[in-house]
Amino acid sequence: MSIFFIGIIIYFIGSMIATFFSEKFKVAVLSLFSFVGAVFCLKPAISVLCTGNTISKVFDFNNIFGSVSFSIDALSAFFIIVITVMSLASVIFSKGYLAEYLKLGKNINFHLIFLSMLIASMLLVVTCQNAFAFLICWEIMSLSSFFLVIFENEKKEVLKVGIKYLVFMHVSVLFIMMTFALMSIHSGSFDFNSFKNVLQNNSHLANIVFCLAFIGFGTKAGFVPFHNWLPDAHPAAPSHVSAIMSGVMIKTGIYGILRTLTWIVTPSLLISYAVLIISVISGLYGVLYAISQHDLKRLLAYHSIENIGIIGIGIGVGMLGLAYNIPVIAVLGFAGGILHILNHSIFKELLFLSAGSVYVKTHTRNVEELGGLIKSMPKTALLFLIGSIAICGLPPFNGFVSEILIYFGMFKSLSIHHFVFITIMLFAIAGLALIGTMAILCFTKAFSVIFLGMPRSESTQKVNSDSENSMILPMSFLAVLTLVIGIFPQYAFSFVIKTVNVFTEVNPKIYSEPIELMQFISLYALAFILIVLALVLLKKIVCKKKIAFFETWGCGYNRANNKMQYTASSYASPFLSMLKPLFKKVFDIEKPKKLFPKNAHFSLHVDDIEEEYLIKPLVKYDEWFLSKFESIQSGNIQSYIKYGLGFLVIAIIGSLLIG
Repeated sequence: MSIFFIGIIIYFIGSMIATFFSEKFKVAVLSLFSFVGAVFCLKPAISVLCTGNTISKVFDFNNIFGSVSFSIDALSAFFIIVITVMSLASVIFSKGYLAEYLKLGKNINFHLIFLSMLIASMLLVVTCQNAFAFLICWEIMSLSSFFLVIFENEKKEVLKVGIKYLVFMHVSVLFIMMTFALMSIHSGSFDFNSFKNVLQNNSHLANIVFCLAFIGFGTKAGFVPFHNWLPDAHPAAPSHVSAIMSGVMIKTGIYGILRTLTWIVTPSLLISYAVLIISVISGLYGVLYAISQHDLKRLLAYHSIENIGIIGIGIGVGMLGLAYNIPVIAVLGFAGGILHILNHSIFKELLFLSAGSVYVKTHTRNVEELGGLIKSMPKTALLFLIGSIAICGLPPFNGFVSEILIYFGMFKSLSIHHFVFITIMLFAIAGLALIGTMAILCFTKAFSVIFLGMPRSESTQKVNSDSENSMILPMSFLAVLTLVIGIFPQYAFSFVIKTVNVFTEVNPKIYSEPIELMQFISLYALAFILIVLALVLLKKIVCKKKIAFFETWGCGYNRANNKMQYTASSYASPFLSMLKPLFKKVFDIEKPKKLFPKNAHFSLHVDDIEEEYLIKPLVKYDEWFLSKFESIQSGNIQSYIKYGLGFLVIAIIGSLLIG
């Protein structure tokens, strides 16, 4: 365990040392130290996953909050691997991304320090076994990510989003504190091991604890209806930070929910059903709003909500397997959900980094202003396409593997002959299928509008080269991972099986059937890849000679222009028009008025229903309420002293009355 803490220290030292180097080498130095820190942290985590043993380190703070234990079990080890590998890819990518800001004279010293602080705090969160110390690490994670979100703090809208994010994170930590306080009162300790002993014998308390924990950790994860911060924070942050937040940080919320489950052991049916239903709603909600977005990073942020929903569906199925005491359902549900944590972190980080690559070249996130970038940015286009296929759950990429496991668990669960259960499970199966269908619609829109067709703006027309290698290499690494997991899914399944064993005893006979299915899928996926490569090779052999192109008679048609193609709004409008009750839509239409019109446009804007009908009214009421106390803030020091003395008198009188 000591080697793990050496890795944590290396992260901090690296960020400090990087600040002393010239602007040209700062990120390179941080990347080097991040790589070394990742190696140190990975060693014990891989060892735990291979052996199944747990390693611990105890620090004694008698005068503060007693002994604090840091432990790496199979669950912590899995998250350590995800955090270190994915964060390293984003840190390397940041070299090229931040170069544009360095040219403008932006100081990135504190940004690099907070970046390392975020990675280190996430690693401490998933290993800490003491409630009080956990909250400290959790707050460091939230505050460091807040400062990363407001990197462009000269923009008023970024500061506004940052404050909103901070408010949501403190609402989240309030519920987590309530969870730990309730547990500490009943157990008489802050230690996580004592929580398990209390909850095993008290199902009513277990339900209350899980509900509080789900709200607290679910807010960080982005479950609906606790998601509202997520679509705003991700677009505001730099792309490499968005990649870490979406690919890694929100998974700490999933970790918190899974850790709470380890204390409860066997969840109640009511809680299990609730998790499944909320997850299906989150998945549908996220993908529906993603389809309507024109901001590329906001579109990807809503897909984070969708995929958190898919992860939750897997966890919900696993919980139902535990509640009904059917191991095969529990194993498949948890295996699919946990594997999707890994898969989502890979393809979502790939997509956010690709979006950052596009932004660096075009300086816009509005897909309506893009187009034709496949000609000037072929590498980024290919990598974005791979991420798009993976997130849609299509073979031969990794998203398909975890989703097929979840489907497998849901179909297996239909053997439970209970009307309510079968009804809800059929709803979940249909929901997951609809999520996949809408994801395909969304990413065909995103890829085609951004990379195909003709440029829609001057900024896009000026792009004449792809991003630099420091940005392409980490994206390529992530793309290869999506393919490797898709082609060899049985090894990915074996990778998560020790983690699944934390929740339910895994008998090899239980997963022999899905393993056979995985091997069958991998064989055909590999065959598909080989056929595609063979066709490409055949084309090159056949077309060795230079091909000449000639214009054919176009029946009076001269040439295309950027107005004669689908926009993101027009592409999504037919589908969204069927769902009018679910959206508050704004159509911005200027219809053509003459035979050869000079101006005509169509634009569709969809507002988040929770933002419109809950958050904004709440903020307005809060502003009205606080405005009643504006006179108190006079700026007069004598008045403030008077308030302090008044409070002191009231406190003394109150203590005398109580005494």
